[in-house]
Amino acid sequence: MAESRGSLRDLAFLFLKLGTIAFGGPAAHVALMDDEVVRRRRWLSRQEFLDLLGATNLIPGPNSTEMAIHVGNRQAGWPGLLVAGACFILPAALLVSGFAWAYVRYGSLPQVQAVLYGVKPVIIAIVVQALLSLGRTALKTIPLGVIALAASLLAFLGVNELLVLFACGGVALVGKWLTRRPWKKLVGLLTVSSWPFAPVLGTPAGIGSTTAGFGLWPLFLFFVKVGSVLYGSGYVLLAFIRADLVERWHWLTEQQLLDAIAVGQVTPGPVFTTATFIGYVLGGGPGAAIATIGIFAPAFVFVALSGPIVPRIRRSPLAGAFLDGVNAGSLALMVFVTYQLGRAALVDIPTLALAAGTGVILLLLRPNSAWLVLAGGILGVLLY
Repeated sequence: MAESRGSLRDLAFLFLKLGTIAFGGPAAHVALMDDEVVRRRRWLSRQEFLDLLGATNLIPGPNSTEMAIHVGNRQAGWPGLLVAGACFILPAALLVSGFAWAYVRYGSLPQVQAVLYGVKPVIIAIVVQALLSLGRTALKTIPLGVIALAASLLAFLGVNELLVLFACGGVALVGKWLTRRPWKKLVGLLTVSSWPFAPVLGTPAGIGSTTAGFGLWPLFLFFVKVGSVLYGSGYVLLAFIRADLVERWHWLTEQQLLDAIAVGQVTPGPVFTTATFIGYVLGGGPGAAIATIGIFAPAFVFVALSGPIVPRIRRSPLAGAFLDGVNAGSLALMVFVTYQLGRAALVDIPTLALAAGTGVILLLLRPNSAWLVLAGGILGVLLY
């Protein structure tokens, strides 16, 4: 069980720090949160952390931001939910706004390749260390290990990640049910577990698809829609934005869209701050604020609604089995993402050495991950 609780001040400090150093996408963000929330502060047990991770994968929106919101909610209720989420988003939103200002003023993006050259290998080592820790808790039986292996194969074959998660949960549930056969509980579980599909089934086809003129209100509604229905990576976000803002409304050019995605990828914190960049390019400071609020607001709502359900799922044998399967699938998806990140990050002998050295340091000394990321950035500038 968790051994301590954090105050609002503690939550604000932690997630402002993580929002500033969390390069590498959701898998890296989750690894950093595991290090801080489970290992260092003991706010949550590793099983509780895994359960929240599984829950975030079943709802739309930015998974790592939703993890931050879940942790804040567990620690300090509604105030903690708002503080943790806002503090995780704020550093990235401000940094992306700075990039957008330079982009609008000078027509180009500042170069950050040198910093990322050193940071990415460090992030890979941190994620691998977190996967090992989480795996010891998530894969607590041989069947769960087999489910995770099958999920990894499905991910490598390109199967939709939401289908992978529900398949893993379904297989684990059926395995448990075959030994228990409580029909009423099974029906109740299926009713509860189907609710994440509701936003997908109710996805609007478009907001004012015939409207060509730019406005802050249509911009806000567009990003609320995206935040409410989006599963998957930043590449899925790219598809949504291109369909409406480039092809339908002609608010952005293809090049502006690619630049926006690039900024979301190279800055720390949530990739969804791509919306901040687009909002600034289209409407200056007010546009950036409106777009950021729009795309992240649904995450707060989804966490507030789903948060109380997670402990109840864990207390039910059948529902707990479903959640165990989802957790195994979530871990498998993180392995797949880490493989993809590793191919892009470990490109030569210095980056391989940096990742290996970070892994040894983590194993022997267990330092704060923030210092490792900072050191990686400095080494990247020296080595690039």
